[in-house]
Amino acid sequence: MAMQLDEFLQLAARGQLLESGSAAHDFMHRAAQDALRVTAQLNSGYHPPEQVRALLGELTGQPIHDTVALFPPFYCEFGKNLSFGRNVFVNLGCRFQDTGGITIGDESLIGHGCTLTTLNHAVDPVRRGDMVPAPITIGRRVWLGASVTVVPGVTIGDGAIVGAGAVVTRDVPADTIVAGVPARVIRGTGFDSSAGD
Repeated sequence: MAMQLDEFLQLAARGQLLESGSAAHDFMHRAAQDALRVTAQLNSGYHPPEQVRALLGELTGQPIHDTVALFPPFYCEFGKNLSFGRNVFVNLGCRFQDTGGITIGDESLIGHGCTLTTLNHAVDPVRRGDMVPAPITIGRRVWLGASVTVVPGVTIGDGAIVGAGAVVTRDVPADTIVAGVPARVIRGTGFDSSAGD
């Protein structure tokens, strides 16, 4: 019997190994075909904002709040483990590998050409096709500059800023500015992201 979405999402949430050739691996590849179909539609021609949100809802399988804005082109290879908060903005040319889970908090801004990845491949070259999912969590009021890369398992705290071109390989504390390869804390933002809640 073929794997179902809920079962797959439970495996991903546990960070369970997705063995090459397994039922989970097969499910992931079948789901990718649906995501590629929806993103191809999203990226072909002009779509007004409400139609972009409708396509994102089809991609994610959940309603998208009417305050979410995304500028295509946008690339996503799974879709069903992707969650947008309110007032999120995603700029042109972003690539989200959400198989392991991507959550973007309210009022966060994702700059041009950002890449978010949630799968690691096995280190053993004989098992290189195996994958381990690890989620990315982006807090509220976060700003990722252009061309930021976030690797699997990273949490970016509320109010943080990630400088353009940074590669984020570890968690980012709330209300800090990080930059570089790998990204390091430069200083605090000088603001308390929880103020006004």
